[in-house]
Formats: sequence, structure tokens, C-alpha cells
Amino acid sequence: MGKVKKSSKKPETQSTETSSTFGYHPSRAELYAMGKSLRDQCPRASHATWKRAADRPDPIVLLEESNKGRIPQLIPVRYGRMLVSPFTWYRGTALNMAADLAATPTSGLRVQCCGDAHLCNFGAYATPERRVIFDVNDLDETLPAPWEWDLKRLAASFVLACRDNGFSTDVARDAVLACVRSYREHMAEYSKMRTLDVWYDSIDLEKLIATVEDDETSRRGLKRLAKARQRSVLEHDYPGLVHTTGLTPTIKENPPTIYHLREQGHEEQMANVKRAFARYRETLPEHRRVLLDRFKLMDFAVKVVGVGSVGTLCAVILMMASDKDPLFLQAKEARQSVLEPYAGKSTHANHGQRVVHGCQLMQSASDLFLGWTEGDLGRHFYIRQLKDMKISMRVELFSQCLMLDYAKACGWALSHAHARSGEPAKISGYLGKGDSFDNAIADFSIAYADQSEQDHETLMKTVRAGKLEVFIEPEQ
Repeated sequence: MGKVKKSSKKPETQSTETSSTFGYHPSRAELYAMGKSLRDQCPRASHATWKRAADRPDPIVLLEESNKGRIPQLIPVRYGRMLVSPFTWYRGTALNMAADLAATPTSGLRVQCCGDAHLCNFGAYATPERRVIFDVNDLDETLPAPWEWDLKRLAASFVLACRDNGFSTDVARDAVLACVRSYREHMAEYSKMRTLDVWYDSIDLEKLIATVEDDETSRRGLKRLAKARQRSVLEHDYPGLVHTTGLTPTIKENPPTIYHLREQGHEEQMANVKRAFARYRETLPEHRRVLLDRFKLMDFAVKVVGVGSVGTLCAVILMMASDKDPLFLQAKEARQSVLEPYAGKSTHANHGQRVVHGCQLMQSASDLFLGWTEGDLGRHFYIRQLKDMKISMRVELFSQCLMLDYAKACGWALSHAHARSGEPAKISGYLGKGDSFDNAIADFSIAYADQSEQDHETLMKTVRAGKLEVFIEPEQ
């Protein structure tokens, strides 16, 4: 199908737009004016255009490029999940969109980007202080890059999700406008706040649910939050994930999505895991090592998650402090960010550390056990708790009204994530007070969603031609 064409544009440097501690610090008004001046070289209306380049790589070539290093037997599962709809295709093709975004206009301002900021990568989770907040919650591709890339990926995902739910083009456009307007207005607020106040800010889920216009939806949201708070690892997760009939507890298998690696003997495999785990332990602060050391590593198994991550080595780790005191950790393989060919290499030698750094920069609060490691064969990983009051959004069940509310929440969360590492006054100066930028992104998103539908059709044709092996999972 031909070789993958890399961007001819030279990757930008890794630095974001923050001032040095001992250098000159411009006033907010000066920063705002600097951002506003960037409209001359990159007009806000220029973001409206998406035009497929004549030399754009074949989407299936890029898809196969992204399979390099993945577990071969899981690649058909990945294809099966992506085949479901243009939206699931989109979720699995962050690399494709990164290549496309590299050719689009940017203001020149950089932040710590998510790299895969579609609407399913936002959700709620518990902070170490046991508050439940709403935030971006998947940062596998995080890297310093133009802030517009995150916003465009998020906006286009709303168009595809709306189409998936059978909503009209007008509703899809309204969802994008709600998302971008929320980003712009909250960025303006962050630009006026004290630096520490921006850093300390978070989106409390209970308060966010209270802003939902539909009373019945709000009641259901509060009920789901209460259920998440009451959820017990011992009572709810442990029975479903663990066999307790043997001498020691082991993780239940459910192939092809949960299974034990059997390429080596069990003892040798556990020795490899323990060495990687010891390296992970050293990345935790000393006081958290004390907590981790109360638990004993009992078992681990591959656990397939998401769409874009399918085929990478992701695992669930069972830890026990006593017979009735379990802890589940999730290890996720961290590979080169899809943004690297276009935004510059990571400054971190270990991609797990790159993800951890991105989490700490972008999220209002990070997981208590967040750390990184490297396996004996050179794979990089980051580790966190598997479930901790995590609430994923059931986007496929959203009403039109709830989709608009959710769009506002995601725009808010992304603006806060960007304000933590970037210069909110500069970004706000570029965005301005009107809706010029909002409408431009809406136009782009609809056009790019059309492109994603065409790419999905290409996938379907390739599968029908028998060129890709696909595994369709049975409905749960």
C-alpha cells in the first residue's frame, strides 16, 4: 500500500509557553496582547478549513504502522472494535489525525497536550483525598504540542458521537460550539486568576451534575455518583476478577480480553514482573512506597482495554495486604506518542515517565500509585490503580441535551488542563471574546468527521476484501 509519509514540517521544540522563574514576567495585559497579535500570522478563520492533501497517506497504511510492536493475536480484536462505526474508527486512529493536524494552521502557542483528546477520554475519578472530579483521564499520547490539536480532536469527536447517536447536523454543530465556547470562556477566566488558584482549581463532579438542565438526568447522575462512592474493591471488583478456590488467589481468565501470558514458565514470568515492579516502586515518593509495601504481589494478567490501546501490553496486577484487603493496579504499555513525528521527541527516555509527567501537569489530581517502569525486554509502562471510583461516560446513551452539557464540561476540563502548563492569557488573547474561532472549529469538525467516515469506509472495504483479519467480540 506504499510507505508512510512523514510530515515535511520540522518538529517544533518541546518547550511550552511558560516564563522562566528569574526572567522577565509580562503583565496579563501584555500576554493577552501577544496572543491577540498572533491572529495576524494565523487568522482564527483559517482553522475552519480541512482539505485532504493530495499526498495524504493511505489510512490503512497508517493503521498498520501503528500496529508495530503490538501483541499480534490482539490486532484482530483492535480491528473488530474499530469496525463498529466511524466513531470507533476515530477513537483508534490518533496517529492518523496527528498526521493530518500537522498540516493545519496553529497559533504557535504550545501546551502539554493530551494527544488523544476525544470525548471518551474524559471522565470522573477519585482524588487521593477521596473527592470525585471530572477531568481528562487518558494521557497515553501526551506531549507538548500546539493547543489547537487537542481542541480540534475533541471537537470532531463530538460530531462523530452525535452522528452515531442519530442526532442532526445542527445538533452536532451546537455540541461543538458549546465545547469550544466553554473552552474559550474558561480560558478567559483562568487568564485572570492567580497562578496557584489555576493550579488548585478542579471540576467537582457533584457540582457539575447540578448544572445539568434536565432534572431526571441530574438525578440519575447523582445516583451513579453515590453508587461509585459506595463501591468496594473487596465486595464488587474482587469477586468478579479473582479465583479464590486455590491455595493463592489468581486473576480469572476471559480470553481474548483477560488472560495470562504463557510464553514462559510461571516462575520465570513472575520473576520478570517482580523485577519490573521493583523498578516501578523506585519511581514512587518515599511515603507512598511505605503504603505500597503493605501489599504483596500475587498475580498479573493481560487485560485488553479501550480501542486505541488494544494490542499494547496492558495488564491487571493483583496485590493483597491480607485475605480481605485487595488492591488492583493497572499497568499500561507506553509507546512513542503519536505526536512525536510532528511536535518533537519527548524529553523523557521512558515513555511511562512521559505519561506520568503529562498526568501531573494536566490533571487536577493524579492517582496515588502513579509511577512508571521498564520491562526486561525494553517495553515501557506506567502504573496506576485499575479502578478508583472511576466513572466512564456512556456517550452512546446521551440525549441531545446531555450531549451539549457534556460538551461544555469537556471544553472546561481541557481549558484547565492547558492553562496549567501554558499561558492562559496568551491563548485567551488569541481566542478573543467573540465566536469567530468557535465557528471555525465547528466548520473544521464537520469536514473532518466526513473524512473519518470515508476512512472508516476504506477500512470496511479492506476487511471485505479479506486483507485484514478481524475478530468480532460477542455482545456482553
